[in-house]
Amino acid sequence: MDDTGSGNWMSLRHDAETGVETIRAHFKGHAYDPHDHDDILVGVTEQGVQQFQCRRRVHTSTPGRVILIEPGEVHDGRSPQDDGFTYAMLYLPYRPFAARMAEVAELGPTSGLLGFRDTLSDDPDLGTVIRSAFLALHGREGRLARDLALDRLALALAGHAAVRENVRRPQRAAALARDALHARMAEDIGLEELAALAGVDRFRLNRAFRESFGLSPHAYLVQLRLKAARRLLAVGQTPAAAAAEVGFADQSHLGRWFRRAYGMTPAAYRRICTNVPD
Repeated sequence: MDDTGSGNWMSLRHDAETGVETIRAHFKGHAYDPHDHDDILVGVTEQGVQQFQCRRRVHTSTPGRVILIEPGEVHDGRSPQDDGFTYAMLYLPYRPFAARMAEVAELGPTSGLLGFRDTLSDDPDLGTVIRSAFLALHGREGRLARDLALDRLALALAGHAAVRENVRRPQRAAALARDALHARMAEDIGLEELAALAGVDRFRLNRAFRESFGLSPHAYLVQLRLKAARRLLAVGQTPAAAAAEVGFADQSHLGRWFRRAYGMTPAAYRRICTNVPD
């Protein structure tokens, strides 16, 4: 998929059986606005300098470096150099893949979030395993190759895993506001109403929400809607219907935010996942 005139391009594949998505892309300058995923993201920078903010730090990845991003971690993307960057990434559904990691590495049951010690890694063996898994899925080499590659990936990633048992709890007002946004995602809720539900004034709520989740309530709601729309599009919902269901004003409103976060249109993402024409 070419972005005409910009020099940017993207190739995405969706494996319907496992839910794993693979993406190889090239961007110059700005790539993505801050956003997050429900998936585990693992990938390798292939060319250029890839810079992004995650865990409230700026990270710089160069060719061969491995990128490890946990579900819910807000991140963006850009290139500080004129020639841009190229990367390959796998989006791994969290629950089934965390269970696979725990199984193959015999980690045992855990009540915490399974994440990673570091966002960037210079482990060449892990990079090789990620590339192999990417090629098996992106090249559609078949179920056996896919399953073996994902098992090897799970085992390799387990060596970099960290169980986050003591995740910092959000402030009470922020947690109440977050729960209200989840429950009323499709509604046009205002800040005063949200603050009243949280039991604080709007200024305290905005501050507490940013401190707890790293986003304003509005930015959090947009991300919530985007992820819900992405799930609907992946199973064939039309962009217009998905926009209406999750609370965007219309299809064009969804399209603007979707492209800024994911680098493609909702229609293109739906077509890739379902082979249904626009």
